[in-house]
Formats: sequence, structure tokens, C-alpha cells
Amino acid sequence: MYTSVEVLGFAREASWLPWAVQYFFLIGISVAAFSLSLPGLVWRLPEWRGVSRRALLAALVCGLAAPVALLADLHQPGRFLNFYLHPNLGSWMAWGSFFIPLYLLGLGLYAWLCLRPQLAVLAGRGDKLAAAYRVLAYGGHDNPGAIRAAAVLAGIGGVLVMLYTGMEVMVVQARPLWHSPLLPLLFLMTALTGGIGLTSLFEALTGQRAAAPLLNRWLERGQWATLLLLAAWLGLGVSGLSASAADALAAMQASFGWLVTGAWLFASSLLTLWLARSRRDSLLLPALFALHGAWLVRWVVFIGGQNLPKMGSASHAYFLTLTPDSLLGIIGMAGLCLTIYIALTSVIPWDEPAEA
Repeated sequence: MYTSVEVLGFAREASWLPWAVQYFFLIGISVAAFSLSLPGLVWRLPEWRGVSRRALLAALVCGLAAPVALLADLHQPGRFLNFYLHPNLGSWMAWGSFFIPLYLLGLGLYAWLCLRPQLAVLAGRGDKLAAAYRVLAYGGHDNPGAIRAAAVLAGIGGVLVMLYTGMEVMVVQARPLWHSPLLPLLFLMTALTGGIGLTSLFEALTGQRAAAPLLNRWLERGQWATLLLLAAWLGLGVSGLSASAADALAAMQASFGWLVTGAWLFASSLLTLWLARSRRDSLLLPALFALHGAWLVRWVVFIGGQNLPKMGSASHAYFLTLTPDSLLGIIGMAGLCLTIYIALTSVIPWDEPAEA
């Protein structure tokens, strides 16, 4: 009697490259930062006034850079155009092609209405850009009603963007690390902590440290929620209540690299929580660790999720290389964000409240 055992292993290159990580990272932070701009710029809460201006700056920087990463991930603009020429309304990715412009249009209109009074003040200073400021200000009136309407438009777009970015990954049943109802919530919470982190970083860069306790309180709450979601996913996998989580854990358990990655994910989340709780007046360290955590979750989900075998027993390791689709692309996107930040802060002061 003969017994045969067949072990299958197919080597596949990653189809979702670091461009996807960067897009999901940037668009999530943009939406989260936009939400942080609402208390000061829409609801006019005094303690949020300065913070919300820096949050709006963060939303613009990431919102303007994110589509570049998305187009790069599609490899050619024509693929994005194809979503409109031949829409597949049964695909979350196709719906995203409509949600993204809605959010960016609303964000641009909202930012312009919020900045219009300050543009009018800048126009009155008589410098070489005065004529441009005057045109952009378009009268310079502060219109709370129009700001609220634009905020509703951007808010609807932002909610839809966060919904589709979570759902288009979650629905992929072939990837056990992706197919979890907790994934959209994890993306949402880490986007919030990342948005707080980038806003805190901009606060530090502009020398505005008074809002550190306020931002760290919200960062602490976001980190608690993130840790609870990670613990819930782990519990579902260990108990077997979630077949996809159990399959992902089974594929990870023999890998020392996955053990280190998972340990660092939990440890860095705990460290961020500790920094937010114990260093209320600190901005830089909590900000950097919050951004690191938001990036790490997306890297583990996208790149790590593709490393796990869809069938058979072979894992597929991904290595960063000096190519535009890998390390050079990451550096290039960081440079683009820095360029947008320099451009926006060069023409508009963000370290002082707008004046009517």
C-alpha cells in the first residue's frame, strides 16, 4: 500500500505593492485630520481653534498626495479612467473612484472657505502676492453657513472613502489576514491615531505646544480602541470563532518573522499608549509612534497578507528593493508630502489663527 502526500507551493509576486500601503495610509490620515478640523473651524470651539488649522493642513497635505500613490499603484492613469468608462458597480474598488473625487472636492471647497478671511488679510499687506491673495479671497467674507455645508460634503465623502477602503480589502476571502469584519474598524481607528499624530507633528513644527494635552487625550483613546481590536482579532483566531483569523494564525505560527512582527505591533501600540498617557505635554514622540503604528498596520495587512499562502504550504517573502515600485517610491512619496507642506506653509501662515 502506498501513501502519497502532495505539497503545493506557488511562487507569486505581490500584486498590491507599497504604493497601496502609502495610498491607504495617506487617504486615511487625510480623512481623520479633516475630522479634527471640525471642532475649531466649524463648531468654533476656542480650545480647538489653532489645532484645527494644523489639522486642516494635515488633511490637505495627505489628501493631495494620496491620489498620486493610487495612480502609481494602478501603473497608468488609463486604468483609473476605465472605472468611469466601464463602471462595475458590484466592486468596492469601482465605487471608490467616485468617493475619492467627492471627498477631495469637498475638502478643497471647505479649506478655501475656511482660509478665505485670512487670504483677505494677506491681500491687504501689499506684498508681491497681494493680487493673487485678493483673487483667491473673493471678498474674504467669513461664511459659517457655507463652511458647514462644505464640511457636510467633505464629511460624506470622507465616510464613504473610509468605508470603501476597508471593505475592498475585507471582501477578499482568499486572503485569510484580510477577510475579517474587524479590518475596516482597525483601518478607521489607526487612521484616527495617525491623523492625531500628523496634527501633533505639525503642532510641534510650528511651535504650538499648548494643545499637547488635548491631542494626547484623544490619542490615548484611539490607542485603547486599536489595542482592543487587535486583541479581539487574536481572540477570534485562537478560539476558532473566526475561520479566517484561525487560518492566518496557523500560517504565521511557524514563522519567527511573523512572531517578531506581531510582538512589535502590540508592543509599539502599548508604547504609544504609554507616551500619550505619561507625557501629556509631549508632541514629537507620541506623534511619531502614532504615525508608525498607522503605517505598520497597513504594511502588515497588505504586504504581510500577501506573504501568507493562498493555497499550499509556501510563504512568499517580499523584500524592499531600490526600484520605483518599492523603496524609491516610498521615499518619493515622502518627498512629495514634504513639498506640498512647504508650498502650503510658504504662501499661508498656519501658526496663527485666521483673522476676519
